[in-house]
Amino acid sequence: MLTVVLALLAALSNASASVLQRRAATDEPEGGTGLRQAVRWLGHALRRPYWVTGAGLLALSTVLQAAALGVGGLALVQPLLATELLFTLAVGSVVFRRRPDLRTCLAFAALAVGLAVFLTAAVPAAGRSTAYAGHWLPAAAAVLGVAAGLTAAAHGVRGAPRAALLGLASAVCFAATAALLKETTGRLPKGLGAALTAWPPYATVATGVVAFLLLQSALRAGTLAASQPALTIGDALTSVALGWVLFGERVALGPRLVPELIGVMLMAAGSVGLARAPSVAGGWDTRESARRAVTGAPGDRHGSSLGAGGTPSGEGGPSL
Repeated sequence: MLTVVLALLAALSNASASVLQRRAATDEPEGGTGLRQAVRWLGHALRRPYWVTGAGLLALSTVLQAAALGVGGLALVQPLLATELLFTLAVGSVVFRRRPDLRTCLAFAALAVGLAVFLTAAVPAAGRSTAYAGHWLPAAAAVLGVAAGLTAAAHGVRGAPRAALLGLASAVCFAATAALLKETTGRLPKGLGAALTAWPPYATVATGVVAFLLLQSALRAGTLAASQPALTIGDALTSVALGWVLFGERVALGPRLVPELIGVMLMAAGSVGLARAPSVAGGWDTRESARRAVTGAPGDRHGSSLGAGGTPSGEGGPSL
């Protein structure tokens, strides 16, 4: 129960950070490009309570995710983080004062029900706090091979297929990042100094950067609706596999495989629908921007949008 609560709080914190930083963006005037403009934008953003609060929540979400992985397994924590899409919809509706339409509500229900069905059928069992000795090297080779293969395949296609392949490669790397984060937290009982002098914290950062860059490529290659299902489902399933290989976690199979697959399909359908929703794909602040344009107040014309991982997506992607 503690693992579930911490994971849900991490998803809520990440979603809230995304919405609040998007809300802060609507108060910023249009700017140019380049380093000077970026520094000027950051200076303005740091004076915006919404943006600062969002940045704080973003940091909090990382701490909560680490805490969840410290007491629970990858196979439970990572699928639960998919609820960030649900929280983005809920928080966005409050902040931007716009109710979701029926199709978006159905997508919300599909993702929520699918996640519940999958976790209820799978019954993920926590394993070790640190990985088995000698298992990291073959797991790392497998992750690298899969991510490289998906990236190479993506270069041969365009549009939605490319976005999906890159989104899946990003998901594999994000799952590996979570596994490394779990390894880091599992070593903390030996002392902070011992944890920081070992390799996992630095491998976590490096893998997270690669995952983030792959996601940016996926978002540039196609729409969020093309990459989001691969990201949501890929992260969850890869985390289940890594949890089993590295930490000895278990999920129920046999007859339970059928409801598990039904849950996965519902999650995929729900993520597609939510990725197309204005609250997630961007645009819920259109009414606010139009009002500002009419009244002469500063508004946002950058067209950034909210993503499923906790940062403006369309131009950004999920955070760790």
